[in-house]
Amino acid sequence: MNVAARYAALRAEIPESVTIVGVAKGQPVARVREAVSAGLGEIGENYVQEARAAFAALPPVRRHFIGHVQRNKARAIVELFDVVQSVDRLEAGLALAEAARRTGKLLPVLVQLNISPGERFGCRPEEAERLAERLRSEASLRVEGVMAIGPPSASRGEIEAAFEIAAKTFARIGGSTLSLGMSGDWREAVRAGSTMVRIGTMLFGERGQ
Repeated sequence: MNVAARYAALRAEIPESVTIVGVAKGQPVARVREAVSAGLGEIGENYVQEARAAFAALPPVRRHFIGHVQRNKARAIVELFDVVQSVDRLEAGLALAEAARRTGKLLPVLVQLNISPGERFGCRPEEAERLAERLRSEASLRVEGVMAIGPPSASRGEIEAAFEIAAKTFARIGGSTLSLGMSGDWREAVRAGSTMVRIGTMLFGERGQ
């Protein structure tokens, strides 16, 4: 099955109210371009350097930064991306706010939660409201909701429990976007109320092949 057919199959199964972000990390640009031609309008990248090369070769899309935010890369992230999904600590958020202010940009951001014991990044759910409130005091940022990565578990019950925590945290923070679910767990994410799923392998195929 080619990329266009995979995208069509996903779009047929995932509700129209749920945005699909294609995770292009490590994928050939030709595959990403094929998905965009098939109707995909949102692309996620983890690294600034890879993203700069990829976006230059693509038609206009909404560009999501989904990698770990390093403060020394804040300016480059703000200049290249339309939304940052992975603000997991105040220092990163303030660096983005300053870069956005200097470039005259209102930057949409999501607070990244840690709902998985194996995940290195993300703020604890109980600390997320305070972080979101502080970020909302920055005029150059617009907090649109939360993002989380599910646990790497074969247990559907563990995944559902983690996603329930994310959904409840999102309800407390407010906003328009709950970015939850990837290739292996998007169904559980949609049932939990996700408004945005980040799909890589299921859309583009395995990296390096």
